[in-house]
Amino acid sequence: MAMMGEMLNLGSMMGTLMLVYTVFKQFLPPHLQIYFEKYFNKIVRFLYPYVEITFDEYTGEFMKRNEAYSAIKTYLRDKSTASAKRLKANVVKDSQSVVLTMDYNEEVTDEFQGVKVWWSANKTLPSTQRIAWFPDDDEKRSYTLTVHKRHRDLITKSYISHVLKEGKAIATKIRQRKLYSNNPSENWHGFRKSKWSNVPFEHPATFDTLAMDANLKEEIKNDLIKFSTAKDYYTRIGKAWKRGYLLYGPPGTGKSSMIAAMANLLDYDVYDLELTAVKENAELRRLLLDTSSKSIVVIEDIDCSIDLTGQRDKKKTEKEGKDEEQSDPIMKKVREDEKKESKVTLSGLLNCIDGLWSSCGGERIIVFTTNYVEKLDPALIRRGRMDKHIELSYCCVDAFRVFAKNYLEIDSHSLFAEIETLLGETKMTPADVAENLMPKSDNDQVETCLKRLIEALKEAKKKAEDEARLMAEKEEEKQKQKSEKEGKEVKENGVVTAAEEVKENGVTNNH
Repeated sequence: MAMMGEMLNLGSMMGTLMLVYTVFKQFLPPHLQIYFEKYFNKIVRFLYPYVEITFDEYTGEFMKRNEAYSAIKTYLRDKSTASAKRLKANVVKDSQSVVLTMDYNEEVTDEFQGVKVWWSANKTLPSTQRIAWFPDDDEKRSYTLTVHKRHRDLITKSYISHVLKEGKAIATKIRQRKLYSNNPSENWHGFRKSKWSNVPFEHPATFDTLAMDANLKEEIKNDLIKFSTAKDYYTRIGKAWKRGYLLYGPPGTGKSSMIAAMANLLDYDVYDLELTAVKENAELRRLLLDTSSKSIVVIEDIDCSIDLTGQRDKKKTEKEGKDEEQSDPIMKKVREDEKKESKVTLSGLLNCIDGLWSSCGGERIIVFTTNYVEKLDPALIRRGRMDKHIELSYCCVDAFRVFAKNYLEIDSHSLFAEIETLLGETKMTPADVAENLMPKSDNDQVETCLKRLIEALKEAKKKAEDEARLMAEKEEEKQKQKSEKEGKEVKENGVVTAAEEVKENGVTNNH
């Protein structure tokens, strides 16, 4: 009640001052109005007993969203639902849950250690006219905290930290994890929006359903959990809180499923970074700056994303390129188009994932995938950048047993022994094994699926043997042709030599 009375008295006093200001200003000559307004504002600020702190949605050069704004929005969610008169509704998660937040120009109250504070949500429209199909992109949003100036120290030293900590904890608990993909730079509007588009991340893969060697699976899980709890350790050793994983192996060995299982284990967002859509190194830096903590940044098939050789082969390729352009006008046009495409370099990528820029944000995992690890530049995959190299190879016995449990809901069968023997003799990817085990109709029985897999393994084994035999025959034929060629050359050289000797002897005898 005392606070309410104080607010009423303040309002009455401020109303009187504004009336005085309006009356006096209209009678003053223009050259005195400036001075009057200046000193009047000083009087108002002196009499106004409250401190206002504004938290903008974007800070600096709009390079990054203000984490404080997001935390405050989450913190005020329940308080807004309880007391605000005007609310905004957002649908999240399963499209059935509704989250309510206070509308713009609305105010809610909070209390901390007996001190009452006021929060208001603000939105400022741009001064220039916006394009109709870019709604809200240039609007400036903020939260304003108002408190009596006698409580300034408590609010600035304790309360704000409390709000940010609680807001982040609530956000982590209720958030809908997302899968992000980067947009082409021409879709960006300034630095603030549209770098990434997103959809809910709902991939069901987990380490329990992941078909791979059991020991390797447990090793990866332990490594991930250790990383997620190692903030103090990384600070102590002076390294950015990030870790790199290189997943390599033939197509169909479960690299994408591994990434999904990693995200589900740690409850991280996933950023699928398409390098071919990034025009230059500076754009790549801005994209990575706009990723959140607790996230996995993925570059799939990095060996065929872009040319990451930098300047290493530039001198050689420049000469070859000029020769091709002179002889083929089509190649000239192709090279002109390539120059307009991505200019991301190896050094630019390395600086983002392992240089000074990599320390901007924490608790991030970077994952590269490739089918051909030998094609990658050694500088890109050295330890420290890609800390852990994981080979995902052909289906093994452990992987088969996981598939049998997942697809057929069995732990053992009389046909397991034959299948496991064939797996030891045949290279078949986990994707192919899963496809053969999957029931094709409601009438398919367990034994039907297992026999189908056995037939596929036998066929793959026979095909591999035929290919090996064909290669051996080709190699044998190649060696035979080589031997015949060498014998012919020896014979021809021998005949020439003999003829020369006869000729020389004949010439000598004539003399």
